[in-house]
Amino acid sequence: MIRVIVVDDQALIRAGTRAILESEEDIEVVGEAADGVEAVAVCREHRPDVVLMDLRMPRVDGVAATAQLKKDPEPPLVLALTTFDDDQLMIDALSAGADGFLLKQLKPADLISAVRAVNGGASVLDTALSRRILRRISGPATASTAFPHAAERLDLLSEREREVLGQVGLGLDNAQIAERLFMSVSTVKTYVSRALAKLRLDNRVQAALLASQLRLTPDEHPGG
Repeated sequence: MIRVIVVDDQALIRAGTRAILESEEDIEVVGEAADGVEAVAVCREHRPDVVLMDLRMPRVDGVAATAQLKKDPEPPLVLALTTFDDDQLMIDALSAGADGFLLKQLKPADLISAVRAVNGGASVLDTALSRRILRRISGPATASTAFPHAAERLDLLSEREREVLGQVGLGLDNAQIAERLFMSVSTVKTYVSRALAKLRLDNRVQAALLASQLRLTPDEHPGG
């Protein structure tokens, strides 16, 4: 079971999201929260696998709550959702450690798929949002500003770590990368962890954006 907590300041949205997720046999909603303060408390009590985190909330917003949760020894995966089409908000959420970012206008089936994907180790970022973030950080400051220390530390990666990072940039999870590169899933996980540590990145979404920005992704998309 994928244990999920739903965080949103609107009770109707929480109820609707719970109903969508609990229609699936492999997903269980173990708690709800109406703001960032409650989110941190509920997450630390129930220790979910995935948190669906609204970003605009009273008292403590979703960005600050995400940053707090990511400081825990075993933090949950955070999938940020918002109705606000705000580039800076996306960048702030990702910088705080969010493992994915989606607009609330997505279809119920896409929400379910996103929860499963992020729980499976894939980076989850709407394609259109990803392109906009890349455009936003593609000015003179580029990677050194959006991803401190990452670009200049790229030489620390081994050839295999670069190859795996390129696959992460395509949004693939560990199992998909293992199949494409003829590795075991545990080996892929090790390479990803080493690459994140060497580049001083917090999560796979940041790694995926960096890989795309630095053109480390293969030219051929999987299945293409």
